[in-house]
Amino acid sequence: MSNESQDFTELLHRVQQRDEAAAKNLVEHLYPLVFRIVHAHRPREMAAEDLCQEVFMHVFTRLHQFRGNVPFDHWVSRIAVNTCIDQLRRKRVRPELRWADLDEGYATALEATLAETAPPSTQQAEYARELVALLLARLSPQDRLIIQWLELEERTVSEISALTGWSQTLVKVRAFRARRKMRKALEQQINKEAQ
Repeated sequence: MSNESQDFTELLHRVQQRDEAAAKNLVEHLYPLVFRIVHAHRPREMAAEDLCQEVFMHVFTRLHQFRGNVPFDHWVSRIAVNTCIDQLRRKRVRPELRWADLDEGYATALEATLAETAPPSTQQAEYARELVALLLARLSPQDRLIIQWLELEERTVSEISALTGWSQTLVKVRAFRARRKMRKALEQQINKEAQ
């Protein structure tokens, strides 16, 4: 066992013994990882700091469950992802996205994207990103995570499998279904407007 892993094991032991300085050191070590995950997957209306606190609350209350069979950072990552999924489930509202409800900028960006004309302007690209976020909000939390990780963050199937605990086949199937749901939602809105 290396000195670094021995030191980390000692730090975890001190945290379990309710050593406040050790707990502070652990939070400082994990905060960048937790914040990155939370910031990428939190509900829009929730502050990242609030959700980070919830993640750390789960980490500290479940610390006795850590067995050391995976790296501690991976264990914490899984707790952070699951906390975000749970929060998205609680906050999920699936409003109908209607073309008429779209801001003029969104509508223009969507029309330009569908027409596949010249590359979009900076403003159109920003509207397109926001439109994608609106479509993602209509998906279930798991589908949203899959699309965000695969398509927006360009993570590999094996990375997603490691983060979620899902098999690689399940990740691929969920991604396929999530893409189909997004496409169907967009087509429905376009067809409604055409009628």
